[in-house]
Formats: sequence, structure tokens, C-alpha cells
Amino acid sequence: MTKTTDEALRADESEGYSRGLNSRTIQMIAIGGAIGTGLFYGSGAAIESAGPSLILAYLAAGLAVFVIMRALGELLTYRAVSGSFGEYAEEFLGRFFGFVTGWTYWAVWTATCMAEITVAGKYVEFWFPAVPTWLTALVVLALLFGANLISVKLFGEAEFWFAAIKITAIIGMILIGIGVLTLGFGQATNPTVTNLWADGGVFPNGFGAALMSLQIVMFAYVGVELIGVTAGEARDPKPTLRKAINSLPLRIGLFYVGSLVVIMSVASWRDFRAGFSPFVEVLQQIGIPAAAGIMNFVLLTAALSSCNSGIYSTGRMLRSLSLRQEAPAALGGLSGRSVPLPGIALSAGVMLIGVVVNVISPDRAFLYITSVSTVGIIFVWGTILVCHLRYRNEVRAGRLPAVDYRLPGAPVTNWLALAFLAGVLVLLFFSSAGRTALLVGAVFAVIVCGGYLLLRSREEKATTTV
Repeated sequence: MTKTTDEALRADESEGYSRGLNSRTIQMIAIGGAIGTGLFYGSGAAIESAGPSLILAYLAAGLAVFVIMRALGELLTYRAVSGSFGEYAEEFLGRFFGFVTGWTYWAVWTATCMAEITVAGKYVEFWFPAVPTWLTALVVLALLFGANLISVKLFGEAEFWFAAIKITAIIGMILIGIGVLTLGFGQATNPTVTNLWADGGVFPNGFGAALMSLQIVMFAYVGVELIGVTAGEARDPKPTLRKAINSLPLRIGLFYVGSLVVIMSVASWRDFRAGFSPFVEVLQQIGIPAAAGIMNFVLLTAALSSCNSGIYSTGRMLRSLSLRQEAPAALGGLSGRSVPLPGIALSAGVMLIGVVVNVISPDRAFLYITSVSTVGIIFVWGTILVCHLRYRNEVRAGRLPAVDYRLPGAPVTNWLALAFLAGVLVLLFFSSAGRTALLVGAVFAVIVCGGYLLLRSREEKATTTV
């Protein structure tokens, strides 16, 4: 049975958050959420395996992600609430799916943060090769944990400037690349747009390699849905979130597709490899070592930004679960600064697993962790699409109000996007990291289902006792 809009709004108002995120901040968080380690670092391995066809993979995945975000935007217009994914799943699919979705999204960002602190260690190695990756990961996690305890307004301002740095750097790199291609300056060996198809074709390693790159591509898009978590702390959520979602195609076209086109035009795709950022590599090839160092700093900033967002979102999701009595009551508390301190502390504690993974297998840490994150986000995004389908059914039945911000082409676009997500999930079976992620995902599913059964058992006992 669904909640009424009034009941939902009352629940949202009781959460106690400070609406400290203004329109300017939300816009930059939305942009920054779409630019992270998956693009800056993970695309090195993807270019090595897929070549120029990676651009097509980003376009296809970007289209699916835009459909997902428009579906989320319609739901947010209907009811803007913090912890939205779990809330919508519980309203439209039942309490079990609300429980599973909330905990899965928490796990996604926990794993994502592990990947980000892993990559932060790689970036620091650029300047200090003797510093072990695990030590950098530990220091970064401790610093960001402390920063998240201060206030949501400070978090928003930090993300604003983090995003500004990333955007400026990408645009700067694109302009430098265009200058190399048109004016011929720099030391690049053979800068020409024909590099996109002349060296083995668009699919140099076959169509299958392009499909397999979708694992890293989908991870790169993790974070676009973050604006759904900020809804409970946005000052004017509906118009602000709508504007952020509408700008998504431009962001994908410029920051993902545009940057990759320039990178693989300035240098052959064969010059890039896993474990190295293509952004840094291409600037080194042009012969601007200082620029490469600056870009490495930008990439470090991007990793810190994404981890900062992850700690923010996991704390809010745990509190949302707690308020719905689907997590321990202790996780529902707020500090005097309206920050979910218990949830943030637990999340950061679990993220220490990322430090351990870096000690055990520093070379494979990023690939394994991103694979796990990809499995989780596919489930969450799929849940958003199904919730939107159920919402539309309720609207047609006259039980819920329609809104003026709608997903074009629904329900056909919903089913096409769901088919795309299912296809990516199947592809994971064909890589060792993907199979590991699916195994971890299966174990996590068993644990979450067991947790839900335990929750129901305790509630039934309490009811019987009363």
C-alpha cells in the first residue's frame, strides 16, 4: 500500500536536516557527481582494451543513464525526500525492496569510496613513489571523515569548488588538445582525428571488447544520482533538481565524450594503459610536464571529491533506513550541526576495508572494487526505473497526482534502459573481476535478505508480546 503525499512530506519534515544546499551548490554537485575516478583513471584500462569504441560505449551508457535520471526527476518532483531511492522502493514495491535498495545504495557508495581512496594513493605516487598506496588511502579517509562531521553547508561549498576544479581542468585539457590538433604545437607524435579510426579501426579489439568496457563505463557514471540524496537538504528542491537533470546530456557530451575524443585524437589509443590516467599521459605526450603535474593534482582532487560525496550519501542513507526502522535506531541520530554522525562513522569504519584491500592486492584493488560497485548501482538504477513504472500506473489509476516533469517515451524508455542494465550485468560473467563482483553481490544479497528476515522476526515477536 502506498503512502499519501501528505504523509510522505510529514515524514520528510521530521528528519531534522538543515536545508543548507542552495541552487548553485546543487548544480555543481550534480556536475561533479558525473565526473570522477571512473573517467579520470578507469578510462585508461578501458581505452587499452576497447580503443576508440569506448566513446560509443560512453554514449550508449549515457543515454541509459539520462533515462534513469529523468525517471528519478519525475519521482523527485512528485515527492522530494532524502534517501529517495529506498523511500520510493518501499512506497511502490514494498518494504522488502525498500530495505534492500537502501542497504545496496549504501554498499555501492562504500565500495566507491574504497575505489576513490585507492586511486588517491596512485595519484600521490606520481610525486612520492615511496609512499605506499594503503597509507595515502588511510590518511585521505581520516581527513574526509573529519570534514563531513562539520556541516552540510561546508560539504556543499567544498563540493562546489571540487567540481569547479574538475570542470576547469577538463575544459582546459580539451582546449589544449584542440590547439595541438589545429595549430600543431607541442611534441605529440601524430596528433590527428584520424587516430580515432586509422589504427585498427573504431573496434580494434572487436565489438566484444567494447561491450566489456561497459563495466568501467557504468562505474564512471556512479554519482549522477547523488542529487536524489541531496533532496532533503536542498532549499528549493524541485526546480533545482529539475535543472540539474536537464543539463545531464550536455555534461555527458562535453566531459565524457568530448574529452575522450580529444585524448584519442592527440595520441593513438595504443599509448594508454591500465593503471595510468589518460589525462596525465596525453599532457606528457604533448610535452607539458608542468601541466601533467597540475592535472595529477586535479585528479587527486576529483578522487577526494567523490569520496567526500560518498561519505555524505552513505551517512544519509543509513539515517533514512534507521528512521524507517530498517537499521539500528542508533544510526538515526544527528549531531548538534544536523549531521548524521553515527551513520557517517559506521560508513567510514567499513571503508577501512579498502585500506586492507590495498595492502593485500594494490595492483588489482581498483578493478575489483569498481566491479562490486557496478553490480550494486545496476540494481539501484533498475529499481528507480521500476518504481517509476509503478508510479505511472498509480497516476493512471487516479491514486496519485501527475506532475509536470515527465520521462519522455515512458514506459518504452523504461524497458529499454532496464534491458541495457541487464545486458551489462550479463557481461560481468565474462571477466574475472566481474565474476568476483557477482559472487560478492550474491553474498551481499544473502546477508541483506537475512537481515530483512531477522527484522521481520523481531517485529513479529514484539507484536506478539504486546
